[in-house]
Amino acid sequence: MPDRPEIVCICGSTRFVDEMRAANRDLTFAGVIVVAPGVFTRAEDHEADELITNEQKTALHTLHLRKIDLADRVLVVNPGGYIGESTSREIAYARATGKPISFTDPV
Repeated sequence: MPDRPEIVCICGSTRFVDEMRAANRDLTFAGVIVVAPGVFTRAEDHEADELITNEQKTALHTLHLRKIDLADRVLVVNPGGYIGESTSREIAYARATGKPISFTDPV
């Protein structure tokens, strides 16, 4: 029996904010510690991408990789099998660091 709850990092396109929030909720109720994107620019505000600088986008991407580092495993939220460019990079990083990866939909 582990001495702490499992830690899962949620990855996926921010266009799936509702699905990510549902996965976060389900995992949390199952006793899992969840780390997930903290900024959902596409879903919250269609003009938000214009307000975030390239430097901020780079920092957010790097921060998400550190979240993957903290996690025991990665859950990719990919409705309809969709995996975008950023999520593909995150999956490659998780694989390179030996993290188990699961998907909400078949790839």
